[in-house]
Amino acid sequence: MASPAQQLPPGWAAEWDQNAQRYLFIETATGRTQWEPPFPDPEGLNRAPSASPPPTQQTHHTKRRQYAPGQTQAYYGSDTIAPPAPGYTAPGAQPGQQPQLFTPGLAGDGQFAQQQVGPQPGQAPYYGGAQPEPEYINAPGFGQGPTYQPPGVNALADQFSQMGVGQKGLRLFTTNLLTAPPEPLELHRPPPDIVLPPNSCLSNSPFANADSSYQRCTVNAIPTSHSLLQKSKLPLGLVITPYRTVKEGDEPVPLVTDTVIARCRRCRTYINPYVQFIDGGNRWRCCMCSMSNEVPQLFDWDQVRNQPGDRWARAELNHGVVEFVAPTEYMVRPPQPAVYVFLIDVSHNAIQSGMVATATRTILENLDRIPNEDNRTKVAFIAFDTSLHFFSLPAGSVDSSMLVVSDIDDVFLPKPTDLLVNLTESRPAIEGLLGRLNDMFQDNHTIGSALGPALQSAFKLMAHIGGKIQVLSASLPSVGAGALKNREDPKVLGTSKESGLLQAASPFYKTFAIECSRAQVSVDMFLFSSGYQDVATLACLPHYTAGQTYFYPAFNASRTEDAIKFAHEFGEVLAMPIMLEAVMRVRASKNLRMSAFHGNFFVRSTDLLAMPSVPQDLSYAIEIQIEDNITAPFVVLQTAVLHTTCYGERRIRVITTALPTTNNLSEVFASADQVAIATLLANKAVERSLTHKLEDARDAVFNKMVEILSAYKASMTAAGAGASAQLALSENMKMLPVLLLGLLKTVGIRQSAQIPPDLRAYAQCLLTTLPSQLLIPYIYPTFYSLHNMPPECGTVGEHGVIMPQPLPLTSERLERHGLFLIEDGQTIFLWVGRDAVPQLVMDVFNLPNYEVLRGGKTTLPVLDNAFSQRVNAIIQKTREVRRGVYYPHLYVVKEDGEPPLRLWALSCLIQDRADVLPSYQQFISQLRDKVNGSSY
Repeated sequence: MASPAQQLPPGWAAEWDQNAQRYLFIETATGRTQWEPPFPDPEGLNRAPSASPPPTQQTHHTKRRQYAPGQTQAYYGSDTIAPPAPGYTAPGAQPGQQPQLFTPGLAGDGQFAQQQVGPQPGQAPYYGGAQPEPEYINAPGFGQGPTYQPPGVNALADQFSQMGVGQKGLRLFTTNLLTAPPEPLELHRPPPDIVLPPNSCLSNSPFANADSSYQRCTVNAIPTSHSLLQKSKLPLGLVITPYRTVKEGDEPVPLVTDTVIARCRRCRTYINPYVQFIDGGNRWRCCMCSMSNEVPQLFDWDQVRNQPGDRWARAELNHGVVEFVAPTEYMVRPPQPAVYVFLIDVSHNAIQSGMVATATRTILENLDRIPNEDNRTKVAFIAFDTSLHFFSLPAGSVDSSMLVVSDIDDVFLPKPTDLLVNLTESRPAIEGLLGRLNDMFQDNHTIGSALGPALQSAFKLMAHIGGKIQVLSASLPSVGAGALKNREDPKVLGTSKESGLLQAASPFYKTFAIECSRAQVSVDMFLFSSGYQDVATLACLPHYTAGQTYFYPAFNASRTEDAIKFAHEFGEVLAMPIMLEAVMRVRASKNLRMSAFHGNFFVRSTDLLAMPSVPQDLSYAIEIQIEDNITAPFVVLQTAVLHTTCYGERRIRVITTALPTTNNLSEVFASADQVAIATLLANKAVERSLTHKLEDARDAVFNKMVEILSAYKASMTAAGAGASAQLALSENMKMLPVLLLGLLKTVGIRQSAQIPPDLRAYAQCLLTTLPSQLLIPYIYPTFYSLHNMPPECGTVGEHGVIMPQPLPLTSERLERHGLFLIEDGQTIFLWVGRDAVPQLVMDVFNLPNYEVLRGGKTTLPVLDNAFSQRVNAIIQKTREVRRGVYYPHLYVVKEDGEPPLRLWALSCLIQDRADVLPSYQQFISQLRDKVNGSSY
């Protein structure tokens, strides 16, 4: 707890005067007292935090909502990124003066009329104009810029709450979307603070609440009743990435190894920093159901040193994310070895495209990276065209033999042993096979794919253990079980029947996937077809078995870029430490219920999610319902994942988030997490497009935004239910409209008659599996200007490569002589203006001028000049900075180049109008007209 001495200049103390309802400041050396703070009063400290200052001479309109001038500036958009806190004194005002109040909706002092005229001198114009001093993502202070509460107020509020003066809460800032353009840096800010009541946590640890990259809620203050939530119209849900990768600089997840696991007897909640110890510390009260439980005998015993331990040092009482080594009662069977079965398509298309050669070389190069610390990992290889080719890999031998099964209607294993082999013991035979596999089928002219029978045989091989099937397929399954027909019909695209193409065409894959889930088998699909491959149907397998789908349309390994992208991604998937035989359950405090689940898993019972394997960086979204009024001051949401590591250890990962409750609508709005809301709505939109129509999904997203804006206008602004010339929303949600516009413009949801069903189905897979850190750039891409970036950009700073400042996504920022980078996490575009000077083209591409530069997929040369090295460093950092295995392609786009490539790159600039899709300005106007309804 900060002391007053830390907040005030040396030699001063603060004391609360009950009669005057303000602070008295005392100079300790002389005993002199004064009402004015001994420093300028930017934080409004000279007023009681719990009460608004009295209005000055208000004789009418008493029921209108009133704002201090600082808030007014925030309301109408100012040239700062985040507004000052409410109650900041107006410029030129004396510290002791009361602020003059202003009521929006009334033309007071000409302010309202003046704001409607357009940008005033000294105010930021809508787009462009003089940019504020760039703030780099990697700068030491980034993300600690203006947040929702100035730190000085926080620390003082902490002191005064101990004196019983009042409790800090989130403050609501209102912004006018019509005058506040989207600011990309806003998306890098942390979510709104979680302001828990005093003494709700046992620990002072900063890690007591789970980091938002593991688990984040759509609102960080839970409404106490369903009716209050309904009034806000905000969706309530949880976005979970239980196994996000731990990168350099990230806090590792603490491991509790003593197998002492304290759980509530009634609701089975794991002990966490939000429980209470009672009865002299011998019992603990559950933070979810209030049940009193005994503390386990060995809870206070240090088993390593064999002596009494410090209870308060235990990881589970200090960390929101913790992992326990599970005792034997958490095992149905002993931990199984990791199993990888590779199903490789060797039909004519697969061989000709170079997929088989690239895949076998990648497996060979990554054999040492496949998780195998205990030397128990098992592998098998099955090649398939219209027949199945099994490979016997006897231990200790360098030779392998091929066994062909042509009967695909009644699949059987041709040999009981040596098909599924120990990776270490059969390593020579495996290396030999991978070196020869492509040559064995080099002259294969068979066209057709027996994918269904190949999957059945892989399942027979591994069903007694479980594990992962890695499918590499380059053509539409055409024979045997699960055969599919080409149902791509250009006439259906863009019509109400299009959603039918996004649903599974055959029940085989879902039925087979559920069988796999039961046997702890997970499937990853790598799809490479140059023609239609029915991604929508094949993606059923990863969807229900907790795997992932990777799609490489028109793959051709003779293009180096294609081979590198696939080899990198496949290599990362092979090296990934997977969690096997996992089940996940989310528990919540009384009167909260998990009502719907989105993501790649199978719901085994009402709330138990079965995941045969959990890949890293896969995200899940869960909707929450408030069943009855909540009386507790805070609620706890706890995700528990029981799994076996790929090294054969049974573990439980527990992720705990505590959130305050509130009956105040303004706090609900002030705590809304726009990134989590956009992630949840993306999941819901994909589900709706499959159960209803694509148009319904788009309408649902648009209508949800209208509902939130209408609720905010009715409850939080002076306009109430009447018409308003503004479009008001809280500052912490001001990027939500542009995120939802980006969602409406993604390939997965967009209104268009030109998008092939495979591309649309794959985009929907991404929308439902990407963690927020990858999903947000996917729907709101990143846009940099490279030709005029500051000299430090692209060089290595304290936190790695320094990146340029992201620009708003509008082509107004493109310059004809410039070089720009646009990226969405899946693709990187390097846009070259038609008037680019020869020196720029020479420095970056090593070509004499713009005319000889060719657009398309490329690898940028690293040249012997500083600018080339900086551009390459930025591209490299862009590929590495995000979690996940994806390795984006780089495309050079010439301003007057091929129209399809130009349009693809420009479609990332979502604030522009494109085809039938509105610009951001049009979208905001549509929202305003809807919100105002017929009264406008």
